[in-house]
Amino acid sequence: MSQRMSPRPRGPMSAGRLVAVLALLFGCLSAVPVPVAYAAVPLERVTAFGSNPGDLAMYVHRPASLPAEPAVVVALHGCTQSAQVYADNSGLAAFADRHGFLLVLAQTTASNNPNNCFNWFQAADNRRGQGEAASVRQMVAHAESAYGAHPSRTFVTGLSAGGAMTAVVLAAYPDVFEAGAVIAGIPYDCTRDTGPFTCMSPGTDRTPSAWAQRVRDAYPSYTGPWPRVAIWHGDDDATVAPMNAGELRDQWTAVHGLGQVPDRTGPIGPNGTRREQYLAGGEVAVEVDRVPSIGHGTPVDPGSGPEQCGATGTPHFIDAICSSLWVSEFFGLAGDVDPDPGGLPAPGGLAVTGADDSSVSLRWDAVDGAAGYALYRDGVRITAPAGTSHTDTGLAPGTSYAYSVAARDAQGTEGVRSGAVTASTTGRAAACWTSSNYAHVQAGRATTAGGYAYARGSGQFMGLDNTFVTHTLKESPAGYFVVADGSCP
Repeated sequence: MSQRMSPRPRGPMSAGRLVAVLALLFGCLSAVPVPVAYAAVPLERVTAFGSNPGDLAMYVHRPASLPAEPAVVVALHGCTQSAQVYADNSGLAAFADRHGFLLVLAQTTASNNPNNCFNWFQAADNRRGQGEAASVRQMVAHAESAYGAHPSRTFVTGLSAGGAMTAVVLAAYPDVFEAGAVIAGIPYDCTRDTGPFTCMSPGTDRTPSAWAQRVRDAYPSYTGPWPRVAIWHGDDDATVAPMNAGELRDQWTAVHGLGQVPDRTGPIGPNGTRREQYLAGGEVAVEVDRVPSIGHGTPVDPGSGPEQCGATGTPHFIDAICSSLWVSEFFGLAGDVDPDPGGLPAPGGLAVTGADDSSVSLRWDAVDGAAGYALYRDGVRITAPAGTSHTDTGLAPGTSYAYSVAARDAQGTEGVRSGAVTASTTGRAAACWTSSNYAHVQAGRATTAGGYAYARGSGQFMGLDNTFVTHTLKESPAGYFVVADGSCP
């Protein structure tokens, strides 16, 4: 059946007027029709997937060779966008085809929100068992029953309002989603006692424990493992302030019982995106990816290379880094449909040829038949060089890293990975300072704007710029500071 539920009231009339204005701000898009992508990704419309209390539409991209019990990735578009627009431009469909996972795309409509935003800020839609959050849950259940999807391999990602709704379903359904990736989003339940405009910009500062409690309140009886979370944000986002990346980090590290000082840091991708990783039991539980020099949107990197994806013909898909590649790897999906690795042997001779305070240089032997290589740092692929050497830059001083390398054939398929070698950067390890916000600003460890202080580099909110508020700042690498109260060695 293709009948859709009639739109239902979501709150008082004033809320409707708020939605119209909020959509313009959150989407930051002009009032022109959304462009049609030049090469549409094939999508199936699913017209009956449950009671659908949130009045959403469900679309599915099914790879031609879908394995048994595939993983599911749910994608949530931004304001004024659609399922088709997100599928065409984000690059997710290409990785669904490559790695064999089912891509489910939820879509809201003007009957829910005048600018097609997910209603992340309304209690009728951001609570377990009701509204839009419940509709997304029903889509996952349908994917399991209709496509044979594995119930323990379900993931979610989204941009902007879709990013905020990603945080909603991770909090409301931790028993459903194994991990999620929030792109330019908002911490869960920010609007419980704060207006959505303030949540968006300049953002709202709360303690990690206070943020974490809001997640726990979403499903008070839950005692199982919490979803892993990746957080992506552009440094120059003027719509959803970059401060929100730090607050999301605070929320989910505290949910996992972790501190807010990263266990690993380093650059990824062609544009030097800064990655922070927070480990629990040796696994990355929370990750923050700060993308330099971009505003509000999903980072993509159009092209045909093995680490490229997406398109930029539609607003809010920004040429920077193929975030969908890294999100797929964070979800653990990159190895789902790996051909026999015996086609190309492991490169021999991997060796460190040099190091300084912020970089490590390596070389390895060529492999016959290789079209290129994949270099890994601490088990995470960082680049795909064409030749047999690479210099890894932007590293922390006085820190050790483990590197391995694999050969790639002309189709981008990796062979056997080499054994790891360990390299250490020179210089001192992380340094810490405890001072007032005023002293941090005067020393250049923090910046000030509007009477408030922000850690230089990370942009973390520190409170009022005065002599009474005190914080510990940790510097690593040089010139990059994070708030490390009570956890800096």
